[in-house]
Amino acid sequence: MTLEEAAARYGKDPFATKALGAVIEEVGDGYAKCSVELRDIHRNSAGNVMGGVPAVLADFCFAVASDADANRIVTLNSSITYLGMAKDGRLIAEGRRIKDGRSTCCYTVDITDGVGTQVVVANITGFRMR
Repeated sequence: MTLEEAAARYGKDPFATKALGAVIEEVGDGYAKCSVELRDIHRNSAGNVMGGVPAVLADFCFAVASDADANRIVTLNSSITYLGMAKDGRLIAEGRRIKDGRSTCCYTVDITDGVGTQVVVANITGFRMR
């Protein structure tokens, strides 16, 4: 799938692309890079980035990376670890395939902030719909 094809397909995801502001930057075989420019709407009452922002970005990046070959893969399980607070700027997610089985697949998504500090690691297991 090309970057343009991925943008057309996932541009139909209003929560990730419109509400969150997620953008697909790169797509490849078992790989995707997506980002979000941080705005005031992404912050909680303490002024920090709301935990749901990287969680949704990780799930979106997984979807793009795992579904690039038009398989209908859905999240079966996900685990997210917050390693630190994101600084101003943007969040950049890189999803990589670890294993691609007959009915399940495993991916890791690393998220860094605008200054390059890793702030989240997510491990996601997907289920291939038939």
